[in-house]
Amino acid sequence: MKVNREKSAVDRPWKRKFLGFSFLMDKKATIRLAPQTLSRFKEQIRELTNRTHSMSMESRIAKLYKYLMGWLGYFRLAAAKKNCEKFDQWIRLKLRICLWKQWKRVRTRMRELRELGVPEWACFIMANSRRGAWEMSRNTNNALPTSYWEAKGLKSLLSRYVELC
Repeated sequence: MKVNREKSAVDRPWKRKFLGFSFLMDKKATIRLAPQTLSRFKEQIRELTNRTHSMSMESRIAKLYKYLMGWLGYFRLAAAKKNCEKFDQWIRLKLRICLWKQWKRVRTRMRELRELGVPEWACFIMANSRRGAWEMSRNTNNALPTSYWEAKGLKSLLSRYVELC
């Protein structure tokens, strides 16, 4: 049997990773997510929420949900409650960016913001803003809360993690 020298080593458990998992430096040997796992997860989410890919929001959320539940099913053993909470916020931010980019014209932005219950004066200011999609996605946080995304089919990663654990 050939041994891969880059993958094999004798070291402290918290300095090594095994199948995407690592350990915390405590007496209980708590299982955690390896740093490479977190970076791979972020890259996959960036790919699925890429705003230049033209697809409907429903199909985007369906693909995202499928990936998230599979990922969480595999890594449910790890202590990742804070990671899931941060990822939930970040994913919703990425989806708001995609939605803002889909509403290309000022007229469309005004109409969609009105339907979400934003006051008329705020619709006008937001729709005519020259700020980028990132800044405007942070401004639409109140108009597109978690309940909006749950209604669209995106379940919370944190709630699913708590349910599995």
